[in-house]
Amino acid sequence: MESRIHLSLSTQQLVTKKVKQCIDHASTHFDQHFMLPKINFNQKGKIAGCARLQKNELRFNPILLDDNVDAFLEEVVPHEVCHLLAYWLFGKVRPHGKEWQNLMFKLFSLKGQTYHQMDVTKVKGKSFHYQCQCGPIELGIRRHNKVINGKQIYVCKKCRSPLAAYALV
Repeated sequence: MESRIHLSLSTQQLVTKKVKQCIDHASTHFDQHFMLPKINFNQKGKIAGCARLQKNELRFNPILLDDNVDAFLEEVVPHEVCHLLAYWLFGKVRPHGKEWQNLMFKLFSLKGQTYHQMDVTKVKGKSFHYQCQCGPIELGIRRHNKVINGKQIYVCKKCRSPLAAYALV
């Protein structure tokens, strides 16, 4: 389960400095002033970072950040900044669509991965066992609750068969 962490001030300052560098770089590249977003270190769960577009806010996961400072500075911060830039420049577009991908490459020479590869052991919540035709699958609490409440049916990405709750005997 997720444990609370007190992120060092120096780590927060590194991320804040990187956000400012990314925004300044984009401002120079586009010859346009972009406002520095509000920065919070309160993202929970397995998500490394989140851009809240209408609020001009970036949220970073303090637990994952503490364990992966370099990955945050090199990838996560530019990733989230590009979400804000895509919104400011193009309006409402697909979150990891061509506009965002082009910004990632043109501004930061990054391919633009949708998911991170960080170890999420410290932040992983309770999981529930389900079964498909090709084997067992775990669902998180939100998806499990949707299944239990009859609001959603999930299918396996590989075999496309519906997932069934796994009965432990």
